[in-house]
Amino acid sequence: MIKAQNDDNLSEWQIKPVVNTGFILVHRITIGHLVKGYPTIYELNVSKRTRGNKLWHLENNKPDIGLTFQCLDFKNPAQLGYAWIFAPYTEIPLNRKEKMSRLILRLSFGATYITKCFDIQENPKNIAIGSHVNAFVQFKWFWHLQLTKQLRFEPGFAFTHMSNGKSKNPNLGLNVVSLNAGLNYVLPARKARPAITKIDSSTKVKSKNEILTYAAIGFNQRSIGSPELKTYVVSAAYQRNVRNTHKFSAGLDFFYDQNYLIDYKNDYGKAPQNFDKIRIAARLGYSYNMGRVSFPFELGYYAFQKDKIPDGNVVTRIGVRYYTPYGLVVHMGLRTHFAVAYCFEYGLGYRFVLK
Repeated sequence: MIKAQNDDNLSEWQIKPVVNTGFILVHRITIGHLVKGYPTIYELNVSKRTRGNKLWHLENNKPDIGLTFQCLDFKNPAQLGYAWIFAPYTEIPLNRKEKMSRLILRLSFGATYITKCFDIQENPKNIAIGSHVNAFVQFKWFWHLQLTKQLRFEPGFAFTHMSNGKSKNPNLGLNVVSLNAGLNYVLPARKARPAITKIDSSTKVKSKNEILTYAAIGFNQRSIGSPELKTYVVSAAYQRNVRNTHKFSAGLDFFYDQNYLIDYKNDYGKAPQNFDKIRIAARLGYSYNMGRVSFPFELGYYAFQKDKIPDGNVVTRIGVRYYTPYGLVVHMGLRTHFAVAYCFEYGLGYRFVLK
């Protein structure tokens, strides 16, 4: 039998207020006029400690999982306003040993509502954000500094990104780099938690080798006020599982993009025919796995497309995938050409296990 933890008088639930202060990363000279001061982020986090009764808890050093509610003050109320953020997150200890000082990585993906966006009449200088609703991504590195059994000080730094993935132009996006300080309070338990008697291993991969296929749709816009364009992808890849927490992959992506068809016609003076309507990328990838949730990063090269197309030859993807117990896979990804967003992808796929 696995022994119960020595903090059974404490709840699994935690409350953490955090204050961040930093600066907007000016990744394009054309957004420099939007910077009027040093942004501040106010956070309220509610999280749950994983106990170690599931295999993926132990594989990831018993991470915390939770929800974050944030208010970001850009210090430019007229042009940028405020960002209201809601996002799930996971906080992964980067060293296995539990000690008084411990380095942590937070991964957070969610949504944000930005009160001021581009408006041709009222806010024409905000060329960073083209819509009120945007995707939110945050990476945070911080330290656990245990003050008491229930109270922990957490200083660190963060990178925060907000954009709509070019679903509506303009979409240069906003990046904030910040220092942060938080206090984590563990709530007392109403009753003692039972001892762990069994480890749930249902998320363990059935084989080191598998094939992943999926189809997805995305949307983008060529310019301000132009019609919405669709983009489709069908993907197939071989995946190699390593230690249940890492996937390495190699595959092919087949793209059919309405935006690409317009570029082709502009360059060649005629509409593409047959296979010229698609482009094919060969790609390599890595994914970090937390149970059934996987965080892929993929780098590809357009092995088949016309050379004059302005997107370039390099395509990348970051995203989130959920692997169900029955083989079905839910996919969401951000496709980019170098550092320029192209579209968000939303799709479904299937994982074939190779015995």
